[in-house]
Amino acid sequence: MAPPVYGDLGKSAKDVFGKGYHFGVLKLECKSKTSTGVEINAGGTNALESGKVAGNLETKYKVKEHGLTFTEKWNTDNTLNTEVAIEDKVAKGLKLVLNTTFAPQTGKKSGVLKSTYKTDALSVNLDSTLDLGGPVVNGAAVASYKNWLVGYQMSFDTAKSKLTKNNFAVGFTNPDFILHTYANDGAEFGGSLFHKISSELEGAVDLSWAAGSNTTRFAIGCKYALDKDAALRAKVNNSSQVGLGYQQKVRDGITLTLSTLIDGKNFNQGGHKVGLAVELEA
Repeated sequence: MAPPVYGDLGKSAKDVFGKGYHFGVLKLECKSKTSTGVEINAGGTNALESGKVAGNLETKYKVKEHGLTFTEKWNTDNTLNTEVAIEDKVAKGLKLVLNTTFAPQTGKKSGVLKSTYKTDALSVNLDSTLDLGGPVVNGAAVASYKNWLVGYQMSFDTAKSKLTKNNFAVGFTNPDFILHTYANDGAEFGGSLFHKISSELEGAVDLSWAAGSNTTRFAIGCKYALDKDAALRAKVNNSSQVGLGYQQKVRDGITLTLSTLIDGKNFNQGGHKVGLAVELEA
């Protein structure tokens, strides 16, 4: 099994802190699939403080016999995004993606060419913006040896001939324990720990330190499955912010998520946030 790409290192811990929380928004997401195999994903959010409403529509179609995937996206900022991906056809383990974005109101266009190559012991990413004035090249690689993972990530601005990102990561993984550490640009250091304590309970710890500001960030979180249809989530950080979430599968195709963020330092002053998300799938 190939190691994860650089961006997915520590993903299990990130999911504990990120999934199931929708602070300050009302969210609706609808997923469906047509008889011809076209996947449709439509959704919208309403920010409770500002009242801003945002929506999006995504369609995806896969041509399995040719390894092709076509994805079209549109959002209420009137931005159109088209993605064409081909996987395991040019070479086994190689995925090529062309992603283009177009804003009709301004006429602004952009594009990115992405590639991912995976073997049993190595995952490599190489992306480049399609900019004739000087593309930005992003690269990353993750190698595995037994339960150990070592990764490197870089970004190079060809217009300025400057390395803008220089990151390293080391991790250890097994079925119920994942450790991830990183050093970003020699200025930020941190790591995360994920532990599957039991079949119902997952826990995670996240820690980081910024050398420039000499600030430390710390958080601990957990997810507890009440049964196959319901789950509780909780997290707290060193700023005394407490996040709570409850997710319930009401019936097949309908999932309800309630969440709240409590500011422990200013508990009596208010300013706490709530969120509601409804996911529909058919």
